Amino acid sequence: QQLTLDPFAGHLFGFCNRSRTIIKLLYWDRNGFCLWQKRLERHAFRWPTRETEVLAIDSRQLAWLLDGLDPLAVKGHSRLEYSTLF
Repeated sequence: QQLTLDPFAGHLFGFCNRSRTIIKLLYWDRNGFCLWQKRLERHAFRWPTRETEVLAIDSRQLAWLLDGLDPLAVKGHSRLEYSTLF
């Protein structure tokens, strides 16, 4: 009841434990919810400490987060937009 986005619309919802060593991703997959988990043996994930820091990230930033990087500090190349002329 507290999620502001529709869990059935394809969004991933991420949760982290207090010590920031475990991330769980919850998502809907056609006929049921899936729960994916990653646990770090050493180090900690970069994770918001206050509710006001919660944000939406894209798939590239999620990959950075799961690789142990701070998705807000990493700057990747901007998306290349192109068009074809007929």
